[in-house]
Amino acid sequence: MTVRRDFQEPARCRPDLVIGREELFADARGQLASGGSVLLHGPAGIGKSTVLRALAEEYGATARTVLRCSATESESHLPFLALADLLGLVLDEVSARLPAAQRTALESALTGRGESSLQRDGLALRLAVLSALRALAAHGPVLVVADDLQWLDPASAELLGFAARRLEGTPVQLLCAVRTEGQESQEYDRQLRACPPGTRAVRLGPLSRAQVAQLLDHRGHGGLSRSTVREIHRTSGGNPLFALELGRALADNPTPPRPGEPLPVPTSLRALVLSRLDMLSVEARRTLLVASAGARPTPALLHAAGRENAEAECAQAAELGLLATEPDAPAVRFAHPLISAALYAEAPAHERRAAHAALSTAASDPIERARHLALASTGTDPEVAARLAGAAALARDRGAPSVAAQLGLLAARHTPADGSPSQEERRLAAAEDAITAGEVDLARDIAREVLARASVPADRVRAWMIVIDTAGHTMAEVDAVFPQALADAGDDPRLLALVHYQLAWRALIVEGDFTEAREAAAHAAELAACGQDRRTELLALAFQAQTETLMGHPEAPRTIKRALREPQDPRVAWHHNGAGSARFRWLVMGDQLAEARTTVTALLREVRRRGSVESEVHFLRGLAETELRAGHCGRALDLARDSLLLARDSGIGETASAMLTSLAEASGGDVDRALALAREAVDHAEEDGDQMYLSRALGALGYAQLVAGDPAGTVRSLRRVRSLELGLGITDPARGRWQGDLAEALVRIGEPAEAQAVIDASREHALRLGRESVLAVLDRSEALVRAARGDLEAALAQLTSAQDRLGKLGYGLEEARAAFALARLHGRRTPEGARAAAAALDEAARMFRRCRALPWLRQVDASRAAPEPEPAPAVPDAPAALAVLAAMERQVAALVMEGATNREIAARLFISVKTVEATLTRVYRKLGIRSRVDIVRLAAGRRAP
Repeated sequence: MTVRRDFQEPARCRPDLVIGREELFADARGQLASGGSVLLHGPAGIGKSTVLRALAEEYGATARTVLRCSATESESHLPFLALADLLGLVLDEVSARLPAAQRTALESALTGRGESSLQRDGLALRLAVLSALRALAAHGPVLVVADDLQWLDPASAELLGFAARRLEGTPVQLLCAVRTEGQESQEYDRQLRACPPGTRAVRLGPLSRAQVAQLLDHRGHGGLSRSTVREIHRTSGGNPLFALELGRALADNPTPPRPGEPLPVPTSLRALVLSRLDMLSVEARRTLLVASAGARPTPALLHAAGRENAEAECAQAAELGLLATEPDAPAVRFAHPLISAALYAEAPAHERRAAHAALSTAASDPIERARHLALASTGTDPEVAARLAGAAALARDRGAPSVAAQLGLLAARHTPADGSPSQEERRLAAAEDAITAGEVDLARDIAREVLARASVPADRVRAWMIVIDTAGHTMAEVDAVFPQALADAGDDPRLLALVHYQLAWRALIVEGDFTEAREAAAHAAELAACGQDRRTELLALAFQAQTETLMGHPEAPRTIKRALREPQDPRVAWHHNGAGSARFRWLVMGDQLAEARTTVTALLREVRRRGSVESEVHFLRGLAETELRAGHCGRALDLARDSLLLARDSGIGETASAMLTSLAEASGGDVDRALALAREAVDHAEEDGDQMYLSRALGALGYAQLVAGDPAGTVRSLRRVRSLELGLGITDPARGRWQGDLAEALVRIGEPAEAQAVIDASREHALRLGRESVLAVLDRSEALVRAARGDLEAALAQLTSAQDRLGKLGYGLEEARAAFALARLHGRRTPEGARAAAAALDEAARMFRRCRALPWLRQVDASRAAPEPEPAPAVPDAPAALAVLAAMERQVAALVMEGATNREIAARLFISVKTVEATLTRVYRKLGIRSRVDIVRLAAGRRAP
């Protein structure tokens, strides 16, 4: 297939803009940097020229001489043309250094004067090209850049190949690109043999869906919906050129394709892929049209659709390269998805309808029959609409919500204006299916369309709820929706319940107010019960239960039981905001890891069966979190990466998935990647105004900084978490489990007093809620405080106890961290302690290895090579005058001495500002002073030499 000139990329191409080719670009760059040559190969439009130009631009600056040629099919019959492109501008520089016979032959070939040919001057020409390249290389490195080798004129190709095979040992490198249709193609073998020995062959494959989306966005087509991008990726087969042309055609076309129809293929691409179509008979073209209209065409299906000679006609198409030849496969498969789309787009409308009409009776699957019936029909028809709605319900039950959404839209299109259900109801059902499939932009567009013309309050409120749902964690952007939704709801308790349920989410995400969120959810549950809307009642109860769990509220167990009470709605039972999810969160926070794993695994299996993308992303994170708690770091990392990949592909839950993947990377993968992901999550949460996930993202950042050896960074991040959670009303330390990390980091930077304050405040809540694993981690951190204060024996005993308890609870990574801390403390003792430390390090390494906690294992190895440094010296305790104060009063006074404000003190000690003020009043009275300034003077006196 021939790529027209108007498809060529711009002459300059920055390497950082080569999308989706980072790994192979690095591979080729390394090969060139080592003095080798590179051959890029792949099918038409795959991006070879783009990568070639980027490499040439980057690496060409290091060469003294860069020789270039770019062949075209229309010029491939002209002898020596490519050679003239390569050597024409340097002929004067090298000709004087060539023997006379070689110089004459080369000048004749390049200028066209004389009768030079390979037959007549073969040896002289071959040697002349070789000598010319060697002469150039004598003054510095030479880079030969040749694009589209398949179109090189035979004479130039022969001469270049002869020289290339003999350039070993000289600073001449080749950077070439050739079109091939497969790794084993004859063209690939021929061109590789013509390259210098040791040439690295780099095959360019198709782009992923995310990479196609990035490419389209970079080229100005970022406004396309995710469902459209997915269809572009499918139709283009990941080919960048095809994807860009399809995106351009959609951007230029004001009328989008009907649901279920292929994308419109621009004339430019039709000519590109259908150049051989004219060689088919008329009947063979009709057979291929029926195949292109079918979802999974087979010879049997084509026979049933009236194509009696399907096998022979498909064989004819396969010979022309239009169909793939797979003798053992029953399906009829096009050689490229674009061929099918282009053939369909090329056909007249009446022929397409005829193909769909034939398939509407031939297809065995009821969903396919209904789809073809719709595409064969025009206008409204209640019977067709009913069949399509039934097919949508069947697709929904099969776990194909994206198909259900398409069928629902077709059903709405064929529903009469006075039909029941109405057009709006069917559109809204399609939008809800689209949300389930992760196609939130499609759902939002449908809801906006309904709002533009609907007058029924129930339809309008339902549409507003879809708009809010599609906002996700950027709910602040749809704040103006809530008054309109409340106005449309009127005094209908069912409709008001829907709005107040979303208001509960708004209170949590936008306002960061758990108390208000809990109250709004409880009110929504009451309204739903009054309106006999069990589904909304269950969702509101589940939300209330999750909120109470995170708050450490005593009503949480009772609310979970209410949410799990019969009758249940199957749409809520498996939903990521349903009671099953609330129960999982309760189990994982309550140290019941085995039961939590069983619960979330069952939920994940069900949402995958139903095709619910958002719920799948959510439960993948849940399972990853459970495995991470259990110390199965490798498994957790795999699950977290899967969650992040799916989140980025669908645009759903990216912040939460980046946060969780950061935790998994810091525990079992790459610490630098963990830091990058945590910072990405923090940035996204701040941009979205999402207070809830901002605290989680900062917690992940603090942990990654601790693993990376940056305790000061950990303290900065986790102090922010402490302040945020105090404002949010979160008191359960099992929610983020950051308290032990903060205390450990504070010890490392010489702040044991603040570390102890963190431990004391967190322990109070952990004891109240029975969080045994949190208590063990706090003991591990308190042992470090004791060690920093010189009480080494007590610290060792406390660490040993913490390690034992964590092991019994099944927290493998936390157990290993306790063992590592023990080993470090042993190393500070007497010489016999050094021997104990070595044995303890072996034990810690064994535990980390069992967990596949590679970053921690590297820390153990570093400890063997260099002894553990002592913690930074602690700030001295309060002077003797402070001894008369109670423990809380001493902590407040010590923080005042450090210059902390009342608000900062409240955040650090998990108390209110009013409590700080009252405490300071008692401090002033006991010390006989009048203000904070006098406390600072005490500190100055303490520090004076």
